[in-house]
Amino acid sequence: MSLPTPLTPADAGGELLLAVQADPIRNPYRAYLDQLKAGDSHRKMATALDRIARLIRGADLDDQAVTGADFPWHRLRYEHTSRIRARLVELELSPAYTNQHLVALRRVLKEAWRLELMTAEDYRRAADISNMRGTREPAGQHIPEDVIDALFAVFDDDTSLIGARDRALLAVLYSTGVRREELVKATVSNYDSGARSLRVRGKGDKERTVYLTEAARDMVEAWLARRGRTTGALFPPIRRGDHVQMNGARMAHMTGQAIRKIVIKRLAQAGASPRTPHDFRRTFIGELLDAGVDLATAQDLVGHSSPTTTARYDRRPHRKRREAVDRLRAPGSAK
Repeated sequence: MSLPTPLTPADAGGELLLAVQADPIRNPYRAYLDQLKAGDSHRKMATALDRIARLIRGADLDDQAVTGADFPWHRLRYEHTSRIRARLVELELSPAYTNQHLVALRRVLKEAWRLELMTAEDYRRAADISNMRGTREPAGQHIPEDVIDALFAVFDDDTSLIGARDRALLAVLYSTGVRREELVKATVSNYDSGARSLRVRGKGDKERTVYLTEAARDMVEAWLARRGRTTGALFPPIRRGDHVQMNGARMAHMTGQAIRKIVIKRLAQAGASPRTPHDFRRTFIGELLDAGVDLATAQDLVGHSSPTTTARYDRRPHRKRREAVDRLRAPGSAK
């Protein structure tokens, strides 16, 4: 869905909005994204702003050549931002995803104000757009035990260095529920074998300690016996021929996308349907709650800022509702 040539000269106060080019130096798009560390947050917000720019320009939403980098964000006014919100709603994205776009829009407007490209009043009015209400069931899926068993069975005959790394990496994902961006930043010094713990940095650069099961600890130890204790990433990239990628004297860090590819590859080898690294997190949280772990402890372990977020991973209400339906008499059956 594209924005129909809706931003007319009249809308922009007598000037055609898109005729004004962004300042290459005082650029609110760059100023905002530069505050975000490379990784998922940077990618998601850049994607959101690029999509908004395409909506306004009437471009195809998949046109990668059109981005928000050269868009004059400082020219937006309330009549524009309110229409942008309406068009985003028409795209029928999830409420959370729509609101992510609105957050990005407000933040880039704030940078325009900070760069003195907008007055405080113009910024306040343009940013005064409400979030979309509503919730949806969490995306993704739970990973059943038989799939987990098949996944780790893949490594029974894999004696390669990459195999040892991938087995340990997946064991940490499964037994701690860490985000992939947290795992790629983990260093060998963050790992404590005796405590079976790993110190990770999550959103907002907040640190927390997560704990491994004994089985996961054994897999990490087997990996470290081959990796060695060289400083750097706990799980570095490995090239063909078992060459570990270095960054000077330290082992380099892989990307979150690399972890996603490892998950997809190994699940395919196990004959399982595709899952994402975040599905390991969903499974970890669900199993904690199923095991009777209180919500506050589960929230602390996974680094959620709100227990409401953690509660959305609880699968028990679904099972209870299904069990209630199963108690109903089937049509045509004996009373």
